[in-house]
Amino acid sequence: MTTHTGHEPGTAGVRAADRLTAFVDAAVAIALTLLALDLPIPSGDTTGAMLDSIADHTKEYLAFGISFVVISAHWRAHHEIFRYVRALDSRLTTLTLAWLFMQVLMPFATRVLTADGAFPPRFSLYALVQVLASTLFALIIREIRRAHLYDTDAPPQVFAESLVRSVCLAAVFGASIPLAFLLRGPAAYLCWLTAPLVLAAAGRVTRRRR
Repeated sequence: MTTHTGHEPGTAGVRAADRLTAFVDAAVAIALTLLALDLPIPSGDTTGAMLDSIADHTKEYLAFGISFVVISAHWRAHHEIFRYVRALDSRLTTLTLAWLFMQVLMPFATRVLTADGAFPPRFSLYALVQVLASTLFALIIREIRRAHLYDTDAPPQVFAESLVRSVCLAAVFGASIPLAFLLRGPAAYLCWLTAPLVLAAAGRVTRRRR
């Protein structure tokens, strides 16, 4: 008895996966470009005035740097996994488009983060986008493994490690949301700084189990 898996087999599946990856690459490139377009331009008639203008917009420049690193990390994770994808199904396509929506929403979330107004809601919106992006990517990995949409030569640890990283990032950004309302200030950013430590610890645990 043949079981219908709902994905394109063979060469057609590879082409479909490649087209989706190319679309993701283009959309992420646009999102990174929009980040740069939103940067304030320093002004002033003297060097001192220019430096003062730059200092006045420090938070915008820092937010740009953070978002650039975050989007690049999301893209890198996607590239690492989809190099092994050899077929698509409707669920994987839908999850990927939802994940991509989070990426193109990042420039807007960055502008909200640096705008004037109450800190907790602005901070929480940005963190929530990261939580959703990381959770969706974890679901993407789960679907690839569940439906066997990957190349048989793909090393199993690639999926396991990427899944752990996604879950850890979702947990870190998720934990920062209540902290923002509790601390009501930039101290909530300290939670984000723990992400590299959490990822390193999770990576060691995953390698030991393997």
